[in-house]
Amino acid sequence: MFSVVTDPAKLPILFQDALNAGDVDSVLALFAPDAGMRTVTGEHIAGAEALRAEIGGTVAAHGRLTNVRRHTLIGAETALLVTDWTMEIDGPGGERIAPTGTTANIARRDADGGWRFTLLNPLGTA
Repeated sequence: MFSVVTDPAKLPILFQDALNAGDVDSVLALFAPDAGMRTVTGEHIAGAEALRAEIGGTVAAHGRLTNVRRHTLIGAETALLVTDWTMEIDGPGGERIAPTGTTANIARRDADGGWRFTLLNPLGTA
């Protein structure tokens, strides 16, 4: 688990490192309790159970994420995190595939001063 994240720009790398380590609980600790996500298939999911299933599926498919920060914009206790990503993952036929994209993620600062994801959109503006 992570301590309080005081810089929202660190969230994508913490997400990457926890996912690559197969640590679903640490990935989920980066999310606000009411967080949501648009999956790479375009489905919108919300809540801890749905996020656990999505992240767990990525770990089960041997996902290996690389994030590269593009922008972090902060205002009104909210941050927009734009990040380029590559996800190496086992495809449906067992082949290794490596889709890429750009996220447009939102984080907010909680009462404890820590930043957590509230919304992930790995498809960016698509």
